[in-house]
Amino acid sequence: MYNDILVPFDGSDGATAVLDHVADIADAADATVHVLFVADTTRDSVTVVGGETVDALVEQGETVVEEAERVLVSKGVSYETDVIQGNPPSEIPEYAERYGHDLIVMSTHGRRGISRFLLGSVTEKVVRLSSVPVLTARMKPDERLAFPYENVLLPTDGSPGATAAVEHGLALASALGATVHALSVVDDRSLGFDVRSAEAAEYGTEAADEALDDVVSRADAYDIDEVIRHRERGSPVEGILDTIDEEDIDAVVMGTVGRRGTDRITLGSVAEKTVRSAPVPVITVRKDE
Repeated sequence: MYNDILVPFDGSDGATAVLDHVADIADAADATVHVLFVADTTRDSVTVVGGETVDALVEQGETVVEEAERVLVSKGVSYETDVIQGNPPSEIPEYAERYGHDLIVMSTHGRRGISRFLLGSVTEKVVRLSSVPVLTARMKPDERLAFPYENVLLPTDGSPGATAAVEHGLALASALGATVHALSVVDDRSLGFDVRSAEAAEYGTEAADEALDDVVSRADAYDIDEVIRHRERGSPVEGILDTIDEEDIDAVVMGTVGRRGTDRITLGSVAEKTVRSAPVPVITVRKDE
């Protein structure tokens, strides 16, 4: 599955719960967990104590990563820690690329006063910028963090961006022996009742079936015998959330760029809305255009 997992960590309750989940993944994959605290250089945190210049956020970071160390030692997984300075949204994906990490894991809610790991801020921007897959968890009361994943959902529209995520999801499901659920949603909400609308709906159905066929075909390379197909109509996000509930999905793997090409799936679109609302971990995979 993974060899090196990067966990930007701020010491909040949500981040600690996600760290437990990461430890489970690392234990199964025999991976190393890399805990990272980024002292935000966009904030004024330097002060003078006893005649010495001290960066309060760096000192805070040292304390925070020690908290993470205690969790990981108790879990018996291999780990490393680092405290650096920089602008977190850009520094985190750059750090992952620089050191060859193959997964970033973040909570969408963090400690506002330290590093602002909040959806709409650091996490959202990392999802947009990272060429490394990003696993996000909301850490709300209905959040389900079950590992190993038994049911993995792969939403797809057949685009290159979705296909890159499908490949990642199939590899993950194969490693875990999980059941794969492929979902394609025909978004017909804007269609009327004229002939052109009927033709568009038919085309959408054909495209969805082709996308699902492609997942089934690709699954053979991963020794996955069965892919459960789901074709729905309506809102893509609602289709994803409904499938999560109806099929007891444990994780979603999806792309951050869809069929609309230059229309990136960012603010207000399918991937981001799913990250914001899904009660299970969502792994987003970005394919550069």
